[in-house]
Order: sequence, then C-alpha cells, then structure tokens
Amino acid sequence: MSRMTVREVRLKWPEAERRLAHGGEIVVTRDGKPVARILPYEPRARPQAARFDSIEHLRWLDRFWKGESPRPSTDDLIDRDRAE
Repeated sequence: MSRMTVREVRLKWPEAERRLAHGGEIVVTRDGKPVARILPYEPRARPQAARFDSIEHLRWLDRFWKGESPRPSTDDLIDRDRAE
C-alpha cells in the first residue's frame, strides 16, 4: 500500500500505475487525510449461461397457460390473412 496526494495522482499518473502494479493499492490523501483508495481492476468471472432446454420450456408454457389453449400462433394468423 502506498500513499499519494490528489495532486500527485493527477500529475504523475504513470507513477501511480506503476505503484498499483507493484503494491496493489494507493491511498489518496488531501491535506494529509485519506480521502480515497485506488485498487487495480479485477474482472469478474461471468457465470456461463445455461443452454436452452426445449423440453423444460414446454413444461414452463404448460404451467403458464394453466391448461388453457394458447391463442392462435403468428403463423396461423398469417395463413388466415393470405387465404382471404
């Protein structure tokens, strides 16, 4: 952990980057009092997205519609319009 003033961080950013690379953290001070901490960026691990499961989706649709017959599909509506 190292300390730098607000002015030093602003004017000597390359040095601040080097300190972050080696020390891991910078405490920024103003008038001798700590006001902020600068930490190196660590990307979060993204959880892998679940694959689409068509069977589970059909089960969900059944629960959603609760036994009601779903409204006509878009394909059915288009076929009706073309037939007219």
